[in-house]
Amino acid sequence: MTLPGTGADRTFQVDLRGLVDLLSHHLYSSPRVYLRELLQNAVDALTARHTLEPGAPAGSFGIRLYADGTLVRVEDDGVGLTEADVHTFLATIGRSSKRAEKIAEQRGDFIGQFGIGLLSCFLVADEIHVLSRSARTPDAPAVEWRGRGDGSYTVRSLPVSARPRPGTTVTLTPRADAGEWTRPAQVHALARHFGSLLRHPVTFSDTTGGGAGAPVNPEAAPWERTYPTPGARSRALAAYGEEVFGFAPLDTIELDLPAVGLRGIACVLPEAVPAGRRHGHRVHVKGMLLSEQAGEILPEWAFFVRCVVDAESLRPTASRESLYEDDTLAAVRDALAERLRAWIARAAASDPELLGRFLQVHHLAVKSLAVHDDEILRMLLPWLPFETTDGHCTLDEFSRTHRTVLVTASVEEFRQVAAIASAAGLGVVNGGYTYDRQLVHRLPEIRPEVAVADLDPATLTAHLDPVDRDTELAAAAYLALARDALAVFDCDVALRAFQPASAPALLVDSREARHERTRSQLAREQEGGVWGDILGALRQEAPRAQLILNQLNPLVRTAVAIDEPELARTSAEALYGQAALLSRRPLRPAESSLINRSFLDLLAHALRKDS
Repeated sequence: MTLPGTGADRTFQVDLRGLVDLLSHHLYSSPRVYLRELLQNAVDALTARHTLEPGAPAGSFGIRLYADGTLVRVEDDGVGLTEADVHTFLATIGRSSKRAEKIAEQRGDFIGQFGIGLLSCFLVADEIHVLSRSARTPDAPAVEWRGRGDGSYTVRSLPVSARPRPGTTVTLTPRADAGEWTRPAQVHALARHFGSLLRHPVTFSDTTGGGAGAPVNPEAAPWERTYPTPGARSRALAAYGEEVFGFAPLDTIELDLPAVGLRGIACVLPEAVPAGRRHGHRVHVKGMLLSEQAGEILPEWAFFVRCVVDAESLRPTASRESLYEDDTLAAVRDALAERLRAWIARAAASDPELLGRFLQVHHLAVKSLAVHDDEILRMLLPWLPFETTDGHCTLDEFSRTHRTVLVTASVEEFRQVAAIASAAGLGVVNGGYTYDRQLVHRLPEIRPEVAVADLDPATLTAHLDPVDRDTELAAAAYLALARDALAVFDCDVALRAFQPASAPALLVDSREARHERTRSQLAREQEGGVWGDILGALRQEAPRAQLILNQLNPLVRTAVAIDEPELARTSAEALYGQAALLSRRPLRPAESSLINRSFLDLLAHALRKDS
């Protein structure tokens, strides 16, 4: 559009140095991608050559890399460029060969963009030299393009003898500070890293004097090869997974999605990982390594595997270092998730030993999946391990002896009641770990004969035996002193008889009750202020903690008979402190102070008595 009075339209002027800085700091993660871009250009040129000459024998066209410390050269037998192509693709920033009308219908066959990809070479080079001859026009002359980091370039036609065969040669003159990326050993390592699964033959030589060079990708991907037996195939895939990821997989899962041309393996990790951690997966597109950190290829719950795949139809982002989030990627993610579910199902149906080893390591991952996946829930819930009053066991084992399953809301609540509940014959599951409470409540869907309920303190205390009336009356004075001593903690005191007799006291208290008491205390302290009104409106009748003394314990029987008021108060405080410690919940400062004080008071009393 031309604005009034501004004259003719103008084109943008591109500062090539600024563009290279933009590429190096914001588009590409590392200068090493220059070699990937050169390989991508060469592979695309070979793809176009095969389209032009479909009858050519497989392997007749290839890619040759050279590096001797003074230059890096990539030579291919691809379709090549005419002078018009050079002006179109190399002299115009942002135009790619995939946008050309002649090959628009072949878009899906190409990996990269020739123009922008070639510019990435300025990350390591001061000058880029391209010599090419087109296979589309047999009598076409060779054409030379020479670009420099200052943004200038030259184009000229050369006689056919300058390049007798069709194809393209790109030569880089490395910058002095780019030696880390252009040394022969590094170039070879990068070629192996990015191109080990390429379908076209790639060779490397550390001299430019010719010669066949060493193959960079001597073998096809392991899942593309044939093996004499299924066992040999399984071992080969596991060995490849160990080579790529550095660990011996617990098992390997073959991945095959013909609709998008995806093949590969998922390696089951031999050790547990934190829930939700997304591992990087190696994703190749048409054989070229795209990313080692493509976490988006699998759903979040699949953190127990790392996978390496090669795909035809996945779309790279502009930097070609990750995957573009589109409907195809979403469909691939769902399909791969189904493959992982199928593997779990097969293990559950036919390989209980493998399933057991898998669940022992990755039960948390499976629990996270079972919460949202009814099929996995029905299949594996009876097999999953839980912490219970019968020890660590599966719900299937636990429900055989406990038709009513009680589940705690927190780990500390379970630890408070486990020993007493077990002695009372109650079946309690620790529901405080991630996903456990949700899953236990779904057990009746699998075992309809089993009832599940949250553990209520009243349920537990109802299973503790009351003491006889005479014993209760004899302990009344002590209980009154104990209640007074522990009133600061909103704690009631009761006397019961329960097993095991070695447990002197049980502190029944929940996190929710403590929070409600804290809120009530804040409301009292802020009474009359704005916060006091707000907290007062929220205040409910705060449930009290309960210290239950065990009449069967010899120490308790001695304590309730104490007739010295101060000693009685100190013993009650000590019993409360010991019960709080056994609950393994965080202690409040006042409780820590009470434990220290009661210990010192009892020690002082003992020393006075001895003297």
